[in-house]
Amino acid sequence: MDIRQLNALVAVVDTGSFSAAAQSLHTVQSNISTHIARLEQELSVSLIDRRTGVLTEEGALVVERARRVQTELESISLDVKALHTEVSGIVRLGVIGTTGRWVSPILLESMTQKYPKVKIQITDAVTSNLMPLVVQGRVDGAIVNLPINHPDVEAEPLFEEEPVLVAPNSHPLSKYDSVTPAVLAEFPLLLNPKGVPFRDSLDRDLATHGIKLSPKAEVDGMRLLASLATDGFGAAILPATAAQGAGKWKRIPLEGFTRRIVGLATNKRVPLSATTRVVREVLRQMILEYGSDQNGIYLANK
Repeated sequence: MDIRQLNALVAVVDTGSFSAAAQSLHTVQSNISTHIARLEQELSVSLIDRRTGVLTEEGALVVERARRVQTELESISLDVKALHTEVSGIVRLGVIGTTGRWVSPILLESMTQKYPKVKIQITDAVTSNLMPLVVQGRVDGAIVNLPINHPDVEAEPLFEEEPVLVAPNSHPLSKYDSVTPAVLAEFPLLLNPKGVPFRDSLDRDLATHGIKLSPKAEVDGMRLLASLATDGFGAAILPATAAQGAGKWKRIPLEGFTRRIVGLATNKRVPLSATTRVVREVLRQMILEYGSDQNGIYLANK
């Protein structure tokens, strides 16, 4: 098995066609076809359905492992270089939007000061979209909502944050200085859909009181949810970092709810490169130094 064969297969998946894969690898289409055909012959399976261009079940398995191989090869070079020179390279970091709003500027500035030759590429997405990228090796780590239950993922808690209610000034809930679960049950709310860790945590807390929330709308994205609430569309339950600033809305404490846990998720099957390790180190330190400056943020109980 040749690494060029694996690279060709991954390139076809990432670019969407044999011709685009050839361009991305600076070769010709016939070479891509030959590499994949030889890989299929060696494994005695079809990896790509030529009629649809879609991976077969075997192809999906090979691509997943091929990405790990690519990550390992990149890490070898970075780790050896780090033994003899200043740590350098690119780290691909996924970040959920509400956390990225305050973490990203501090992290980028800290990395510039401590490890100027390490560059960070940030992917802003929700947890449900970031986790496949961690598993596939397409990001080196991701700051996400916890808990995460996946056999290939290791998660380290970074901080906790309180859930709060954001209500437009014109909303009936804006008259409250704090809100109990019983009061929430009286109003339709803007919520994440079921299956999102933050929503599932709310539902578990409310189930102890025999209460179910009534959604006015369900949105898988905290920043959009916050925008809808602050623009006056309705009241929303949000993590503390999504309810910052001021406007024609009120931030109201909630009584009796579990804090959201935010952590760093990495692929446990792929050892972290030297560059990823220093990013993790700086991230841990900046949470210790600056986390408490954010309203509603607390250090995680590890």
